[in-house]
Amino acid sequence: MNEHLERLIALQRLDSARLAAERRLAEDPGRQKTFDARLEEARANVAAAKQRLADNQTARRAIEKDVAMHQGRLSKFREQAMAVKTNQEYHAVQHEIAFAETEIKGLEDKILELMIESDEFTAQVKGAEAELASDTKAIDAERRALATELSGLKESLEGLQRERAALIPGLDPGALATFERVAGRRNGVALAEARDGICTICHVRLRPQVFNTVLRNEQILQCDHCNRILYFVPVKAADAAPSPAP
Repeated sequence: MNEHLERLIALQRLDSARLAAERRLAEDPGRQKTFDARLEEARANVAAAKQRLADNQTARRAIEKDVAMHQGRLSKFREQAMAVKTNQEYHAVQHEIAFAETEIKGLEDKILELMIESDEFTAQVKGAEAELASDTKAIDAERRALATELSGLKESLEGLQRERAALIPGLDPGALATFERVAGRRNGVALAEARDGICTICHVRLRPQVFNTVLRNEQILQCDHCNRILYFVPVKAADAAPSPAP
């Protein structure tokens, strides 16, 4: 294989690995926002559950005040019933007593309903808090794993940069210039494997004479369609030298 073509293949592998690592690193802010959003949603669920419970307790206290007020009126009417002197006054007081008792019964039923709801809301609060605790623990673990991954990526990038710097001096300046130009236009992928007469990246069929020349890997040739530098991987070595990923 042409020495410079072989170096270009190695350079492409380094650059592809570097670009993949850089993309992964660039995704970090988005992943952190996702973590934050998950926690915020869990906290909002806890706050909403607590608010429902608080509203329930507020409504219950208000009704209990109404019950107390009607009980006070009921006591007063019962005292009046002991002091009435005419049937008309007696019936009037009895009417007020019955009304107060009816009101108290209705309010006590509402209090019972609110107590049942309160038990449900209390369970919801506990469930939301448990979910928040679980999410917090899981996200903390994910953040630690991500931090470890990012640290490894940064170290990998440093190593790739050192390898690239060591590889560049041995490259033909013209070949390197072609590589850099094509890579700049093709999302960092300047090389493409030619297989079965086709450029495996743009999938355009190569001219027969071009493909036959590429088979020998003795020259630096470019695809007529995508301009990527072409190379051929012999069948026996295909598994050991995969095409650079676009």
